[in-house]
Amino acid sequence: MGGCHSYPSASEAEDTAQQPTDIGNKKLGINNNNLEERPYLQPQYVCQRITHTDMHALTSLPPGLDQSEWLASNTVAFFKHINLFSSTLSEFCTPSTCPTACGPGNTVYTWTDEQGRKLKCSAPLYLDYAMSYIQDLLTDEDVFPTKAGSAFPNGFIFLVQKVFLLLFRTLAHIYWSHYRETLALGLQPHLNTLFSHLSLFSLQHGLLEREDIQPMEDLITALGQESRQQLEL
Repeated sequence: MGGCHSYPSASEAEDTAQQPTDIGNKKLGINNNNLEERPYLQPQYVCQRITHTDMHALTSLPPGLDQSEWLASNTVAFFKHINLFSSTLSEFCTPSTCPTACGPGNTVYTWTDEQGRKLKCSAPLYLDYAMSYIQDLLTDEDVFPTKAGSAFPNGFIFLVQKVFLLLFRTLAHIYWSHYRETLALGLQPHLNTLFSHLSLFSLQHGLLEREDIQPMEDLITALGQESRQQLEL
């Protein structure tokens, strides 16, 4: 498969990063599920990125490249970035702070086991299930082949769609339940860049259904508008 992309550092974003004292005296580790406002939509946060690269150019299939190869390469890269980001906030995501895996509007995500049963579980358990599932897929040579000349399996696109759904839900939970901690660590430019890239790639390649992205549509719209404004400057 092709190489993984990575994001550049952002000195400007780091210079303006929020410190823990800048976000009020609310205790870290207590999520914001009961708050009606969505702080990640505030203009001073929406505008923060680590890069203002044209995301459409970054997500489009390069001429002459096999689509499955492009999807596979990006799936690996997104997993590495999002797994790392989620791990950074793991100490704040516990069964007591996050008894359910929630997204905006208290959307509850349930895990479906191998028998097809829907399991309502805590957010850390859900994320562990999700990351383990994805890791197993990515290391399966029959699904994500790494040897030259190897073919991708039938139904590969459906497996990629499931992976992107799990990654999207992971970021949705972080925005909804752990944005306060994200601000405290100065990671909001990285989160915005990662989410903008993931959502655009997913929509451009038909990896997510409209109902999947609905809880985050307001942020997708806000980030898209901000991106266009920055590129026009």
